[in-house]
Amino acid sequence: MTTLSPPRARTTVPPQGTRGILLALLILAALMGASVLIGWLLATLTAQVVPGAPAYLLLVFTLLSLFVLAPLTHRAFPWITNWFYLLPALVFILAFTVLPVVLTVNYAFTNYSGQNSGNPDSAARQDATLSSDRRTVTLSGLSGSAQGYLNCAAPNCAGATLVLYDEDASVPYRVKVASAQGNTFTLTAPAPQNVEVAQATRINKISYVGLANFQEIFGKASRALWPVFLWTVIFAFSTIVLNSLAGLILGILLYNKRLKGRNVYRTLLFLPWAIPTVISVQMWVALFNQQFGIVNKSLGLLGIVAIPWLNDPLWAKISILLVNLWLGFPYMMTATISALSTINDDLYEAAEIDGASRWQQITGITLPLLRNSFTPILLSGFAFNFNNFGIIYLLTAGGPAQEGRESTAQSTDILLSWGYNTAFVSAGGQNFALASAIALIIFFLTLAISIVNFKAAGVFEEARK
Repeated sequence: MTTLSPPRARTTVPPQGTRGILLALLILAALMGASVLIGWLLATLTAQVVPGAPAYLLLVFTLLSLFVLAPLTHRAFPWITNWFYLLPALVFILAFTVLPVVLTVNYAFTNYSGQNSGNPDSAARQDATLSSDRRTVTLSGLSGSAQGYLNCAAPNCAGATLVLYDEDASVPYRVKVASAQGNTFTLTAPAPQNVEVAQATRINKISYVGLANFQEIFGKASRALWPVFLWTVIFAFSTIVLNSLAGLILGILLYNKRLKGRNVYRTLLFLPWAIPTVISVQMWVALFNQQFGIVNKSLGLLGIVAIPWLNDPLWAKISILLVNLWLGFPYMMTATISALSTINDDLYEAAEIDGASRWQQITGITLPLLRNSFTPILLSGFAFNFNNFGIIYLLTAGGPAQEGRESTAQSTDILLSWGYNTAFVSAGGQNFALASAIALIIFFLTLAISIVNFKAAGVFEEARK
């Protein structure tokens, strides 16, 4: 007689090591994915039953699904309870990092813009009449073909979308087209009974265009991409060099314990960093005004002609570097003082006994020991200034204009401001698809420069140790 062994209890001990972490993340991702899918299905069904249902029901149904599926997941994997604390972090990562990246990559290969937004085209509205069986729409003012009007690939426009309006044109009603001939459109289903059709229009469709956006960018690279990229590198590199030198010199001077009133000096030199950037930059805009600014008025007293600080391409770039120096040197100064406090004073005393001068102590002790502390600061500072949109936007807004350049990529525009101008202020309307393609190019350029910086600084070798 054989005895049946009791069922093995589910273990509450989580898998260890990298395998356990990856498995937990996979289960949590599956849990959230299933919740989103169920929430989307329920929201879609609700919208079909109740056309005016609010869009936030998707979030409500997703949260309800998560609360239902979480206990079921716990029963299947009891040890997963220890990892539930990661759910909020994963939600935020997916919502604010993964989703924007996915959308950016997707839009880079489309024609998504202010004109092609997936919304009804208000400029193409035509007077329309609806047949008695509510299945045929006739556009009275249509002069061209139906295919040209709806921008459809099929000659009979089967599957295309037509948007109907009533007299008030307050609520759009989207209907599917079964076929079209001339100015008459046959619908796949009768139009809603509660709408008295007075006008109709088309949808500005978002479609995939392949590499067309990248071809456009590199096709006019000499007028936008290369000059903007070159100035971006010069701006980031020059800012780091100037700010680090100023901060290093001031930090070393103010760390001298024999300097009287050094705390007062530190406080005064720290103020540019403490004042909000928006206020500081606007102050510098007033100071650099060519006609009424204090800077030019002071130079005028010395007999110097007024300098077009913000109105000339070269002087505008110099102005940006000077203002960024004003904003950035306090941080480098503070970092220098903090790093100097970690150096043992006995080293300086021994060097002084050996007869080393103050300069020899700085070059032989201070600078070598500051290298390890300053390397990550310089690398992160370069990466930050490579995408330092704020100073450009607030001080010059990318201007002044420069002959032979694109209107969205002027003399002081960096890559990020070029992408912003393309996305939101480009001539003829927003071009989100082209801006997304620019964002991808910025990503790969930033990645390449960061790898070169890390390799030059020996970060990879330190990590291997």
